[in-house]
Amino acid sequence: MIGGVEPRPERGHHCLPHTADVRIEAWAPTRAECLAEAVTALVDTFVDPGPAQPTAERAYHAPADEDADLLVNILEEVIFRMETRGELPLRTEVRDGGADGLHVRWQTIDADAVELIGAVPKAISLHELRFGPDGPRWCCALTVDV
Repeated sequence: MIGGVEPRPERGHHCLPHTADVRIEAWAPTRAECLAEAVTALVDTFVDPGPAQPTAERAYHAPADEDADLLVNILEEVIFRMETRGELPLRTEVRDGGADGLHVRWQTIDADAVELIGAVPKAISLHELRFGPDGPRWCCALTVDV
């Protein structure tokens, strides 16, 4: 504890109250790790995975783009896969492919195998979206439309 304030862990996320939506903040040492943490935060807003273990592995390529657009692209893909394939990521790994964009690897589970604890997300709002370096780490903040 420094000056009576508990330091933030190196990597993490939390949800904040927001009128009829959910506001997420995530942080990590690198851009790729922050993106992975944002995926975990999104899923944590409406699912309790409990002791569930992944049953499949999926890959996704996010083409090179501005940082905020990459964040939205990846989170919207999570929502799309949940709606169309009924699968959710339990673990996410993001690798930077440079000019090739980002390579995302998800360890997934069938959405029916986990307990829903909140409203299922519909989209990522672009209003007040932030993603970028913040001192020694990367941070993002976004609103999830539910």
